[in-house]
Amino acid sequence: MSEKEVKTAEPASKVDLPDHLGGGGGEIPSFDCTIRIARFDPEADSEPHWEDYKVTMYGTDRILDALHKIKWEIDGSLSFRRSCAHGVCGSDAMRINGRNRLACKTLLKDLDTNKPITVEAIKGLPLEKDLIVDMEPFFQSYREIMPFLITSGHEPTRERLQSPEDRAIFDDTTKCILCASCTSSCPVFWTDGQYFGPAAIVNAHRFIFDSRDEGGDMRLEVLNDKEGVWRCRTTFNCTEACPRGIEVTKAISEVKQALLTRAF
Repeated sequence: MSEKEVKTAEPASKVDLPDHLGGGGGEIPSFDCTIRIARFDPEADSEPHWEDYKVTMYGTDRILDALHKIKWEIDGSLSFRRSCAHGVCGSDAMRINGRNRLACKTLLKDLDTNKPITVEAIKGLPLEKDLIVDMEPFFQSYREIMPFLITSGHEPTRERLQSPEDRAIFDDTTKCILCASCTSSCPVFWTDGQYFGPAAIVNAHRFIFDSRDEGGDMRLEVLNDKEGVWRCRTTFNCTEACPRGIEVTKAISEVKQALLTRAF
């Protein structure tokens, strides 16, 4: 049989399933909901105000899909950040129904659509427009903890090896995507913008406990500042807000313990 005569099977996504497996082949159910957004135009407003948008959405839609529909079909002036739309880039953190979440990971069907769904910018950072905040103070704290591997001596000819046990010590804090959900949920950060914040401490933890790194003492000295790790009040807001499931409060407590047991 020639190559032209060989029939390639259709991929599973193109195969017509029988009704008892494909759910009857019906359409995805739709529903109407109201998205209440805190709007702010720095050229026209002195403070944010709420605006309601009624949209028809589907059971598979997320808050990000609703924002896209509003921007593309109702009000093109709506401003917000987003990039990958898959919970990896951390661009679309916002307060949804009063809680910090990623818009791309929050399904509408998981919220109460019988009443307006509120969407506003995260707290504690300067508001620029609508759902966009100035992230510079957040990244300034991140830079100060030196988020990179610090070593001495000659550059190795191959990768620096590490045991699975040593890796497991800081594995949790490698998951951070710098979305600022944790930092902007912290009441200490709301009242004192000089506080490093949970995200910076989490990223410091990632290197402090890395067996290949030699800059742990320098980072601990930075976090021993009055605006450092000791400002944490252990409210667990950060742990609850983290979309990656990082045990943020636990990481902060481990950094505190390291400060207490290390001599400078």
